[in-house]
Amino acid sequence: MDKYFDLIDQTFYFPTEEFKLIDNELHFNGVPLMDVINKFGTPLKLSYLPKISSQIQKAKQLFNLAITENNYQGNYTYCYCTKSSHFSFVLEEALKNDIHIETSSAYDIPIVRILFEKNKITKQTNIICNGYKRHEYTDYICDLVNEGFNCTPVLDNLTEIDAYEKGITSPVHLGIRLATDEEPKFEFYSSRLGIRYSDVFDLIKNKIDPNPNFKLKMLHFFINTGIKDTTYYWSELSRFVHMYCAVKKVHPDLDSIDIGGGWPIKTSVHFEYDYKYMSDQIIKTIKRICEEQDVATPHIFTEFGSFTVGESGAAIYSVLGSKLQNDKEEWYMIDSSFITTLPDVWGLNQKYLLLAVNGWNKPYKKVKLGGITCDSMDYYNSEAHQNLLFMPELDEKHPQYIGFFHTGAYQESLGGYGGIQHCLVPAPKHILINKDEAGKFTYELFAPEQTKESMLKILGYK
Repeated sequence: MDKYFDLIDQTFYFPTEEFKLIDNELHFNGVPLMDVINKFGTPLKLSYLPKISSQIQKAKQLFNLAITENNYQGNYTYCYCTKSSHFSFVLEEALKNDIHIETSSAYDIPIVRILFEKNKITKQTNIICNGYKRHEYTDYICDLVNEGFNCTPVLDNLTEIDAYEKGITSPVHLGIRLATDEEPKFEFYSSRLGIRYSDVFDLIKNKIDPNPNFKLKMLHFFINTGIKDTTYYWSELSRFVHMYCAVKKVHPDLDSIDIGGGWPIKTSVHFEYDYKYMSDQIIKTIKRICEEQDVATPHIFTEFGSFTVGESGAAIYSVLGSKLQNDKEEWYMIDSSFITTLPDVWGLNQKYLLLAVNGWNKPYKKVKLGGITCDSMDYYNSEAHQNLLFMPELDEKHPQYIGFFHTGAYQESLGGYGGIQHCLVPAPKHILINKDEAGKFTYELFAPEQTKESMLKILGYK
């Protein structure tokens, strides 16, 4: 019978830049995963921090290359979308790369202040403030602006500006988020976020222009499905740039656009996305429309979140055992829960890059993966590239380990990190992996496995 290695070798281009097999054991970005497992046990989450920097540099290089090759008269600014992962180790690694920050809620602002106190950012760092804002959020924004931070509140509704009229005493650059049309498959036509195109000119005339402290500097739009080579994406981008040109003609202070909705990350070993082509076409599209409208091309901001941090993360599990529930369905039961550790799996039917960590020299079989909660939705049964899932056969002498990769964005915040977990399955330990000056891997236990005491205290038993 063919081995698991043969299946992967025949199905994908393998090995890849980040996955290698040495002595039938998987290495992730050079990290020997069995060494990590032997040192820390499972279940565990890991973050390979150098990947964050390499992703940022990749995007910056490609956009700047497209700007140069197309003789584009505008600058590119990379912002990190903090909601993807608020962890300090993520922000501190990302900020090593001369980037800026996009926020989405009030409690982002105390993080900004801590980063400033630790000299990770300066008052010149762009702080782009998005989201539908409660009073606490707008109060924090007003304080940042009045203290001289380079903070750009992006208006999400028509009344938000009232808070800045009352609270801001210094000149401020404003942005306006435009409400995009959603894809046809959505249950609603227009995004609930942003301001209607038809309301923009009245907002500028009645609220922005009369106030000497206000300057409209940015238009922002966000595509929920991300930057993809689809008719829908190019149509929305073109509509947005035409609006920029129309506003620019009557409001010359406007000079920047924020094209939200990020680049995708790999969800399978077999993943094809031409990042260079997409950055080039974005620049070409913006330049072409601006030239047709005889308008100066804008500076471009992106707010990449998942692209920044997603591919740095992995979740590693042990297979506790198997259950044959009928003639066709065999379940491999993992030592944790998908609902608590990878909530997008059951909430959005998200597919992640999944590979066996060891056992590549064993025969493989068709299986389904089950979590240990008492919930019928706690499972994973197919890959992004096919409707089947294959894993090495189990044996009693050698535990089987599996890894879900590129899980670094959103999963901890959606799963309620550090709080109550479904069926009280504890959050796994979290390991940070870096490289020292000699290029040797370093391992740091960021957080141990969640304890029963912490859960019982939250529940009021202690």
